[in-house]
Amino acid sequence: MIALTRISGQPFVLNCDLIERIDCTPDTVVSLVDGKKYVVLESSADVAAAIRLYRSEIIALSHHLQPEGLGLVDHDAPPVHLSPVTAISREL
Repeated sequence: MIALTRISGQPFVLNCDLIERIDCTPDTVVSLVDGKKYVVLESSADVAAAIRLYRSEIIALSHHLQPEGLGLVDHDAPPVHLSPVTAISREL
């Protein structure tokens, strides 16, 4: 989720995974995949930077999480650790 400001000055938080495109007309218009549009005070570069920051935070935090900290562990089962991500081979 990224924090943006409506053209009226009202702040709101938007799920950036739903953004289809960002237009400058000259106002910044954020279009979602469901057709909704939001006119925001931030520039398209600022919105894109907020998305990059949000996604980089998710990746950075994922390296620090342990399955035990997620509350999904069966304490009677042997310890389970996440496997590293492996590239998928393109060979057929």
